[in-house]
Amino acid sequence: MKNTFLTGRTALITGSTSGIGLGIAKALAKAGANIVLNGLGDFAAIESLRSEMADLYDVGVIYDPANMLNPLEISTMVAAAEQKFGTVDILVNNAGIQHVSAIDEFPDDKWQAIININLVSNFHTIKAALPGMKKQNWGRIINLSSAHGLVASPYKSAYVAAKHGVLGLTKTVALEIAQQQITCNAICPGYVRTPLVEGQIEDQMKIHNMSREDVINDIMLIAQPSKRFVEVEELGQVAVFLCSPAANSINGISLPVEGGWTAK
Repeated sequence: MKNTFLTGRTALITGSTSGIGLGIAKALAKAGANIVLNGLGDFAAIESLRSEMADLYDVGVIYDPANMLNPLEISTMVAAAEQKFGTVDILVNNAGIQHVSAIDEFPDDKWQAIININLVSNFHTIKAALPGMKKQNWGRIINLSSAHGLVASPYKSAYVAAKHGVLGLTKTVALEIAQQQITCNAICPGYVRTPLVEGQIEDQMKIHNMSREDVINDIMLIAQPSKRFVEVEELGQVAVFLCSPAANSINGISLPVEGGWTAK
């Protein structure tokens, strides 16, 4: 039986045309929420995805191509969602990019883009969505950080800095809205099985002349004790839980979903 406790609510998920964001969007739609998709991709493919989700879950689904580097486009996206559905009840900040390089060789433009998309965009989405949540005295803000928001790895200075910043932002927002029916929490995934990661496995197999199993165990999941990828469906259910009544008193946390990575 379909769980529809979010019927009448609206969720805006950034970076949700594929991967983790799409998995979370589908889980929230299955729980009854209207969905605002956002992200990159072929327009025809995104429209097909939008239509399929609306039919499958019997909810409203719209797409907004707002650029997460542009604060005006972000605020306009939130306003358009509120105009379409009345409110933005759930905000999931998932959009992110990555670049790997030694810090003394790290391109300035890559550094700034990673900080802006992975961290600064969260500030702008929260700033735009929070007044509506306060007005109705209910809201859920979920920020996708990372295991790299809790621990560091070499050659990922911008990403690690941004994801640590996301946790600080999460805690600050949580304290500011603690006496209202609004919560702000962060999910910290480890390596997740996404189309992007699948492509990286194939690349690593060719580069190192290794088997798929060896690449996964000895390169991709070397820091993940479970030796298995997190599945996007698992993250979707974590997001649904954080929007449920059971999570009414969960506020300001950084929830690791990474197979024991940060337990070491």
